[in-house]
Amino acid sequence: MSAVLETKIGTVIEVDIHGMTSAEAKRALERLLSRAGKEITEIRVIHGYHNGQTLRDMVRFSLKHPRISAKLVSLNPGETRILLK
Repeated sequence: MSAVLETKIGTVIEVDIHGMTSAEAKRALERLLSRAGKEITEIRVIHGYHNGQTLRDMVRFSLKHPRISAKLVSLNPGETRILLK
């Protein structure tokens, strides 16, 4: 399993899931969503664009969690923004 690369910038966590399987990435993102403090308002997921459609689709369509308020398509096609409650 690949390690998740996380960077916290203020109230935003940026996470890079390149190189992970869809199942690994989903579990890692669910754990991150569960442990993110109340001060975290957004998780920016870098899933890649070339060969990243499986990860992109998992993040945009399959990933569910009570903290998720909205998912936004970024101007960067290799990134999805998850807004938190």
